[in-house]
Amino acid sequence: MTADRPPSKPSTVHQDSSAKHCYLVTGVAGFIASKVAEMLLAEGHTVVGVDNLNDYYDVRLKDYRLSKLLGVSFQPSADPKKSAYSGVGRIISNPPDLGKQGGALGTTRPTFEFHYLDVENLPALEAVFAAHKFAAVFNLAARAGVRCSMENPHVYLSTNTLGTLNILECMRKYGVKKQVLASTSSLYAGCPMPFTEDLPVNTPLSPYAATKKGAELMAYSYHKLYGLDTTVVRYFTVFGPAGRPDMSIFRFIKWIDEGKPLELFGDGSQSRDFTYVDDIARGTVLAGKLFGSQLSTLNPQLRGPVAPAYNIINLGGGRNPISLQVVIAFIEKALGKKAVIAGQPFHIADIKETWADISKAERLLGWKPQVSPEQGFQLSVDWHIANRGWLAGIQL
Repeated sequence: MTADRPPSKPSTVHQDSSAKHCYLVTGVAGFIASKVAEMLLAEGHTVVGVDNLNDYYDVRLKDYRLSKLLGVSFQPSADPKKSAYSGVGRIISNPPDLGKQGGALGTTRPTFEFHYLDVENLPALEAVFAAHKFAAVFNLAARAGVRCSMENPHVYLSTNTLGTLNILECMRKYGVKKQVLASTSSLYAGCPMPFTEDLPVNTPLSPYAATKKGAELMAYSYHKLYGLDTTVVRYFTVFGPAGRPDMSIFRFIKWIDEGKPLELFGDGSQSRDFTYVDDIARGTVLAGKLFGSQLSTLNPQLRGPVAPAYNIINLGGGRNPISLQVVIAFIEKALGKKAVIAGQPFHIADIKETWADISKAERLLGWKPQVSPEQGFQLSVDWHIANRGWLAGIQL
């Protein structure tokens, strides 16, 4: 590693709206990260994605997302714990469809390069950094899930905090100045609503929230020490097609459709600021183009010195929270089926309500949600119906 050095001098905004760049997306087979990679490819950029394809949840969903990015036909395996892409090393592909949204790209299609790699493996991660010149890193690799973090806190600490440290060290060594770090609304436990980014978030209710706070703090220290520009995006209850099967929307749709008892913690009055995955991914991509307090896509001619910054930005619905009772009623209507409720006690690590103040995202990124929760729920139900065959075997 190189020796420590003082913070760098103000840099320039290098990501204008017309240039094509190479980006690293960690956790690329994940729900949100795969959509971020898809949007970057649609803009004509090269995307290098890394993922360890762990079996925290049924890996066939990860294979579905990864197959789409690679532009190959998805064939679900019989094993919910072993990905078809485990151990493959590196795959390079020019997916045929993902670049079309970005305009006329001629005969050149964007390149997607996948590495079967764990961010906790520093030597392997360094090799990826050494082989590419990244314009920015989208660090979305993480162990997610509040309840699971209480059962296995050590893996959450190693992935969410140590993994982030490894990425920051590689950025420092290889001169990558921009990072987008995915974080969570779970940090706002006990804070007044709507949640603003300047609230003290020092009372995490789960190891998951605590390790994401640790990742934020590590990123802040590297910003101060080495001049890295970091945008932390705190996500609020992301949902949509091909979502995580431990999340309520995926489970509710599957259970109601199959006539199985719906496990509901509490009485369903708990509310969330539901945010559709495409909106979240779009905000994340915009965050990668933010340097200091300037968004290069809004001012592509900007070339003057800009000091690197550490920004925390909420990405959420920004509306009044929606209760799980309302969500269940909508899914019942969309499927034409009634839910069978199997009540469970309210979980101590759950937040009763979430509600994002998104004024900072609007100001710095020009971002606000475009898909309403109702539209998003319908799209999620439609996707489930279209993929009913192989989804029947997904383990929850």
